Amino acid sequence: MWLDKDVFTTVVESTPLVSIDLIVRDSRGRILLGKRLNRPAQGFWFVPGGRVLKNESLDQAFIRLTEAELGQRFERGQAQPIGVFEHFYDDGAVEEGVSTHYVVLGYLLPADDLADRSLPSDQHTEYCWWSPENMKKSPDVHRYTTAYLEAIKKSSKLPA
Repeated sequence: MWLDKDVFTTVVESTPLVSIDLIVRDSRGRILLGKRLNRPAQGFWFVPGGRVLKNESLDQAFIRLTEAELGQRFERGQAQPIGVFEHFYDDGAVEEGVSTHYVVLGYLLPADDLADRSLPSDQHTEYCWWSPENMKKSPDVHRYTTAYLEAIKKSSKLPA
């Protein structure tokens, strides 16, 4: 369910938003990042993802978000959960001056076949595959995105 701007502004002012971030990794260990068009984190390189809608299951949200953000349908069972994260933004998702708080479910998604695809441009001006080393060095990669690298490392040490 999509909300009109006034209702959404009230929600953002009053409560955290729940979202899914897709940490898409190829077999070479590179992470797919897009340069964000919208607030929050506008202009930064960031992983694809988005909000979970009211009355939408996590499985439904995952499918919708992968189709919208990656142009390809993936099931949540194809990904590995790497943790729950909190993101706090002063540059709000709705308007300037309205901070945004996200509770983010991070999923590591292996996807080699995206390397040669044209990806959707609704949320990102461009996409690029980044090595973890270059992600850590670049001030243009958002800090919440680089935080996923440590979570990936920790999750790979957990027993299956």
